[in-house]
This record gives sequence, structure tokens and C-alpha cells, in this order.
Amino acid sequence: MRSSKVESLWSHLHWLIVLSEQGSYTAAAKRLGVSKAAMSQHIAELEREVGLPLVRRTTRSMRLTEAGQRLVDDTGHAFAQIAESFHGAKDLAGEPRGLVRVTAPVALGRQQLVPRVAAFLLTHPAIRVEMELSDRFSSLATEGFDLAVRHTAAPPDTHVAWELCRTYSLLVASRAYLDRCGSPAAPQALTEHACLHYPRGKDSPVWSLEPKSGRTKAAQRITVPVGGPLAANNSEALRDAAMAGLGIALVPDFSAQAGLRSGELVEVLPDWRPVGTFAEKIFALRPYAQQVPRAVTLFVRHLERSMAAGFQA
Repeated sequence: MRSSKVESLWSHLHWLIVLSEQGSYTAAAKRLGVSKAAMSQHIAELEREVGLPLVRRTTRSMRLTEAGQRLVDDTGHAFAQIAESFHGAKDLAGEPRGLVRVTAPVALGRQQLVPRVAAFLLTHPAIRVEMELSDRFSSLATEGFDLAVRHTAAPPDTHVAWELCRTYSLLVASRAYLDRCGSPAAPQALTEHACLHYPRGKDSPVWSLEPKSGRTKAAQRITVPVGGPLAANNSEALRDAAMAGLGIALVPDFSAQAGLRSGELVEVLPDWRPVGTFAEKIFALRPYAQQVPRAVTLFVRHLERSMAAGFQA
């Protein structure tokens, strides 16, 4: 087939790809904004040039032939790249705009991201942010998120990662609880206390702690079994239970900082730092893509700047 003829059929190839994705002539025509008759005519013209049937149609179904599927497989990625490049170029023009879909843990999102999102949106009024706050891990690729903000020690190789800040965990309790039950003098004493913990499957709960100072902190790590009246997979719930006097909670710094400032919480075992429950870095993660919407890039940069100092209690 002559080069000029192939170029004249590029739109036909694109329509075949859309037909494959939509599964019917009616749906494909609606997706492209054309008539069903135009859709059929384009596919018929493409079949004549190829010299083989590309689509098998019955009164109830439509499927690609082997030749049709091969064309879609071989050209689909190229058309996707063209679309990405076009949207990327268009994105550079004028005021940044668009939707940024973000998933984050509930406590981190409520306490740290929402105030930062407000400042970002006031600066970029044409950008919209949609946040899903959930303590379950969402799949960015399958659920359509642009970004995830997560605790993690090792970001997955399949994603692009920006380190936003460091974080740490600590033990906290209310003054009322400590007055009633005493303050543990060493990690081993936690076994005698009501410990409010984050559940990890069916394993019996344990807390590991290292001294904050010293060159051989890992060698001095102490792991103790714990138990208490409440386990919750949300650090805000654990913090609130601690403020209510139920026991000693292990929470991230960002969940504890307001209670520590107000005096509603007291740090327990301040010379020791819990390790292993929550990762010590917070990242923004996105699926790998050659073209990244400008709105997503600007939002990540905003988070990097505003979270660089970490969470100070």
C-alpha cells in the first residue's frame, strides 16, 4: 500500500481502535460523534484496502478478526501516545486547569493535606482536586487516581515517587490515664498497660522501640507484646481514644501534634521511638506516564514545598 494511501487511512485505523474498545458500532459512533453509517463506511473502506475482513458482525455481537485484532494491537499504543502528546501540548497553554484525583489515608488527608489543598486551589482557581480519603490501599492504575500520598519505606518501581517529608511515630496518653495507671519507665512495662494499637492482620500485636540516642539503636531494639481495649486501622481513632483516657496509643507525629500542643496528650517513653508500625517517609506516588498533566505537576510541587519541614509537634 502506498505511503500516501496509508496516511489517508490513519483516521480509519483510529476508528477501528475505538470500535474495539467500545464493543459495538453504535457505542463507537457515539464516542466519536459520528453516525453509525459513517462508522460502517470507514471500516468497510479499511477492509477493502487491507484485503481482509477486520470485523465479524452478527445481529447480536461484533468481534475483530485475527487481522483486525493485529491492527489494533500494533497501532493502539501509537495512537495513545499521540493523544497524550496532544493533551500535554495543550496543557502548556494558558492558565493551568484540570482535575487532580488524589488518594490518601484518612488521618493524613484530613489533618495535613486538606489545609494545603485549600491554599493550592486559591492560587490555581481553574484546577479542581478530588480526594478519596481511605485507609485501604487503592490501585492508582485501575481506579483512575493521578496521585497517592502514602507512608512507605520503599516506593514501588512501577511508580514515580517524590519524597515529601520524613515522619515518625510516638506513644501518647492522656494525663488522666497516666495519673490513674502510672507512666511506664521502660518499654517492657508496656505489657502492664492498656495499649491502643493498629491491627496488622491476625498476628498478635507487638510494638518495637529503639532508643532515640546512641550509635547502636537497632541493636538495642526492644519488642514487646501489647494488648488493650481498642484496635483501629485509623490513627485519629487511636488518638481520640487516648485523649479519652482509654490507654496508651502508638500514632504518627501528625496525628499527635495538636493534642501535644494543647496538653490533652503527653508523650510516653519520650527517650524511645516506636519503629516498624508506620513508615518513616511520606511520598507522593503516581503511575508512570510519558506525559503528566500540568495540574498534577503543580500540585506535587506545592506539596513538596509546604511539607518540606515535616510535622513538628
